[in-house]
Amino acid sequence: MTTEKLSPGMQQYVDIKKQYPDAFLLFRMGDFYELFYEDAVNAAQILEISLTSRNKNAENPIPMAGVPYHSAQQYIDVLIEQGYKVAIAEQMEDPKQAVGVVKREVVQVITPGTVVDSSKPDSQNNFLVAIDRDGNQFGLAYMDLVTGDFYVTGLLDFTLVCGEIRNLRAREVVLGYDLSEEEEQILSRQMNLVLSYEKEGLRMSIYWIHDWQLWSKRQLVSCSSMFIGPRCGN
Repeated sequence: MTTEKLSPGMQQYVDIKKQYPDAFLLFRMGDFYELFYEDAVNAAQILEISLTSRNKNAENPIPMAGVPYHSAQQYIDVLIEQGYKVAIAEQMEDPKQAVGVVKREVVQVITPGTVVDSSKPDSQNNFLVAIDRDGNQFGLAYMDLVTGDFYVTGLLDFTLVCGEIRNLRAREVVLGYDLSEEEEQILSRQMNLVLSYEKEGLRMSIYWIHDWQLWSKRQLVSCSSMFIGPRCGN
């Protein structure tokens, strides 16, 4: 991103984007969700939408692309299906009554494992998986945020963990420990999974499986906390 002086609105975008660097940020501006900088360039290619620029007469115009608010869900679905994360920043006040820049906040973060709204309903479960490790023992839990189904098990081999994830057809994994380089390559490159780290869970003890059940359910449920808020237009 450019280091030149930005308008208050663009500075607000940059500040929010810093909080969600690994997600496409859909930034509500009137009747559109706008994307800027690299997000705009990449989204234009993936979604096959027009790439324009903000402040075209400036020395360094800012790349910009947008999708209509009322049809945003279909574009979000495309990004999610291709394994990307999407953060939605809404206008939190009426622009006509705002003093200065309109207040905006991220009200929803959507990932491949946390889809609850879609323009393409699927009858299959969409499980979000969490794994942690204590020595040679692995804990694996999975939850469907739509149905509320939640399961947990213990496994003694990383190969078995991978097999379980494949059987679940999961697309996203929440991790409670640092993967080895080989493990990360298998999960992210070979299995094409979206990986997220959450290391504030309960540490392992002789009651590890019980602790793991509590930790994993808390982490999986927390992934859905951003879904309390307005949905995208239909």
